[in-house]
Amino acid sequence: MELMMKKILIASIVASGMTISAQAKDIVDTAVGAGSFKTLATALGAAGLVDTLKGKGPFTVFAPTD
Repeated sequence: MELMMKKILIASIVASGMTISAQAKDIVDTAVGAGSFKTLATALGAAGLVDTLKGKGPFTVFAPTD
């Protein structure tokens, strides 16, 4: 029983860490990291929206891939 509780605790900690790290990326980082949103990344820079979208959201962006 104690071993089972330890496994559950470890799984919870790992799952929490994954959630936190997944939320750390913003829209700009996601678009650049994907590699298929070069046009979007360029347009965000030209429009001066990079700092805005790296700020506190929530933001939703719909964009086609290149």
